[in-house]
Amino acid sequence: MKFGVVVFPGSNCDRDMQDALQQDLGKEVIMLWHKDHDLSMFTTDDCIVLPGGFSYGDYLRCGAIARFSPLMQQVIEFANKGGKVLGVCNGFQILCESHLLPGVLLQNANQQFICKNVFIKNEKTGALQIPIAHGEGRYYADAATLDELEKNGQVLFRYCDAQGNIDAAFNPNGAERNIAGIRNKAGNVFGMMPHPERATSTALNNLDGKKVFELLGLN
Repeated sequence: MKFGVVVFPGSNCDRDMQDALQQDLGKEVIMLWHKDHDLSMFTTDDCIVLPGGFSYGDYLRCGAIARFSPLMQQVIEFANKGGKVLGVCNGFQILCESHLLPGVLLQNANQQFICKNVFIKNEKTGALQIPIAHGEGRYYADAATLDELEKNGQVLFRYCDAQGNIDAAFNPNGAERNIAGIRNKAGNVFGMMPHPERATSTALNNLDGKKVFELLGLN
């Protein structure tokens, strides 16, 4: 599996992602400029990554302008053919704006930018410590959409404490049902607010990000 990392004006986690994938996970990585039009070097066994940052300065809404970058139409077509797509933080916002994932990311409940380590979990693992860094990370969808996500097993990660307890007290941004990440119904498009690429190196004394890539089948 090789990875394509899309770079938008304002991306600031693209090189973090490249380094994590290449140096820590041993993957082939191709950097992609947002004005490119060609993804023919990738097959549906590969993965396109939309990294974190502040694409187009977060004007209008986070990810709203990046969604119309030339390469995004190719990314949408790639996903619709079954190719894997991962959006982290701003990338998650772009996936929602592109309607590859349902819902929207709203301003944090405390109306402040939050940058710290948090714990997340899913049904297959205990608590994983992964950093967050966002001002608009509060996942929101209407009740019917949330129920559908639950029914289909599309909730990837929820915020929790170090012991894996899920409660509003451990929710850093006010996200509905403590949701930190979701996938599409087909299971090939993933979005999450925490940054797994910042937790893949022994130099950072945290390898829990590697477990995230494994859980998503991207190892």
